[in-house]
Amino acid sequence: MDDTFKPTDIKCLPGSFSSAWQSPSNIAIVKYWGKLPGQLPANPSLSLTLEKCHTETRLEMSRRDTAKEGFDVKIYFGGQEKPSFAPKIEKFFSRIEPYAPYLKDYCFTVRTDNTFPHSSGIASSASGMSALALCLTDFERTCGQTTAGQDFSRRASFYARLGSGSASRSIYGCAAVWGKTPAVENSSDLYAVPVPYDSVHPVFRNMCDTVLLIESGSKSVSSTEGHALMDGHPFARQRFVQAGNNVEALAAILREGDTEAFGHMAEAEALTLHAMMMTGEPYYILFKPFTITAIQAIWAYRRDTGAQVYFTLDAGANVHILYPEAEKDKIRDFIEKTLSPACGNCGFIHDNAGTGPGKLD
Repeated sequence: MDDTFKPTDIKCLPGSFSSAWQSPSNIAIVKYWGKLPGQLPANPSLSLTLEKCHTETRLEMSRRDTAKEGFDVKIYFGGQEKPSFAPKIEKFFSRIEPYAPYLKDYCFTVRTDNTFPHSSGIASSASGMSALALCLTDFERTCGQTTAGQDFSRRASFYARLGSGSASRSIYGCAAVWGKTPAVENSSDLYAVPVPYDSVHPVFRNMCDTVLLIESGSKSVSSTEGHALMDGHPFARQRFVQAGNNVEALAAILREGDTEAFGHMAEAEALTLHAMMMTGEPYYILFKPFTITAIQAIWAYRRDTGAQVYFTLDAGANVHILYPEAEKDKIRDFIEKTLSPACGNCGFIHDNAGTGPGKLD
């Protein structure tokens, strides 16, 4: 148990409580890949927060008649009860219980939905776990256990991290860092912090991200399994040092507004992430043929037109296409009329860097 965040000490628990939050997904430009014990990152990461791809979650709490050993959780996704989702929430609760000892005093109903397709390759664990963490932190704030502002956000990010590492970054708008780095003041392995808004050049504050949906459904190797395979990886040590250096370089790029350097960093980090997968033991490939098709088409279009269009990848087959808002019309025309048809008429979602979570009525 970490001493930075003290357990809540609510003297008079309310009989019921309800809170609803909208929280976004994010796309890491410098990737987090590899964990230390306690759900801590092996290297720092830096992400852009998305705007349209978000999760809306309502948490309903009611006091139990008697104290029980286990957690009482019901999950509804898209209006349908999903008992298969409950174990993940219960695992999350078990991780945060030392800091939130009230969890076994309540029955929980979680009603959640995404604005993007489930299992589309967009990080729903980031948006979903951050939304749930915000609801719980809101409960603690209502009970006088935390304050508004920085304390609230850090505790929510701390909780979110214990559900999904990347969820810690979704607590903040624009850009966020998770992991200790000299590039951003007050950064921590325990929670994410925002990259100061005035340290982000305007070109990146509304950077566009179109997600090309090459593949849907479960991956052959989950992110949890992929992180574990970095243990003993022959290039792990070098990779963790590289990622730390890249976060420092990217922080400077964001200040300076250098879109070409940003794009180079995004692409190099994406390919490095997948190189780690292909050179571990066991090795594996999450690319699909259309992933390569998309990358090569983006490179060709950039070479032929001079457009500022770049890509990054998550731990899957889908491609995130990054470009400035000023070039949105022509690049989206390329995506819709050329790139999607070249990739089997795959679907796509147009998004952009956004302002972060918000409380719902």
